[in-house]
Amino acid sequence: MPRRELSDAGCELISPHLPIGEYGPCPEHLCDQLEGVIWRFLTGSPWRDVPETFGSWSWIYGRFAQWRDTGVFAAIPEAVIAEAACRGQVDLSLVSVDSTAARSHHEAAGMVVDEEALAALEKAAETEKRARARVGSDASGRPQARQ
Repeated sequence: MPRRELSDAGCELISPHLPIGEYGPCPEHLCDQLEGVIWRFLTGSPWRDVPETFGSWSWIYGRFAQWRDTGVFAAIPEAVIAEAACRGQVDLSLVSVDSTAARSHHEAAGMVVDEEALAALEKAAETEKRARARVGSDASGRPQARQ
């Protein structure tokens, strides 16, 4: 029997945000099917290898496709965070933003630049831009091919 990733409390928290389709699943099987989806992505196995304890692999894939297409997997984290915030259980010290995901201008980061240094940098950038235009180079500084 495969190990379960969702606790009963986690299932209770998530299950109201899982839509019940027109033809199923029964509400008591929602968490089993979600567990099957989780198992499939944790192991990287084909859908046909999902253990029968989670239900039929075709039902699990069908539920996954339905939830994917309706945006359930994007809505669940937002709903769980909102619920945790209502309970006062949000710990923002666990939030991490990588610099590859969010970049800002140096002024937004609090960098202080002397006015004279900034003026000198802007003047140097303008001089370089004019020099490139005279030589006929592209933005990277490489000479452009003559036609």
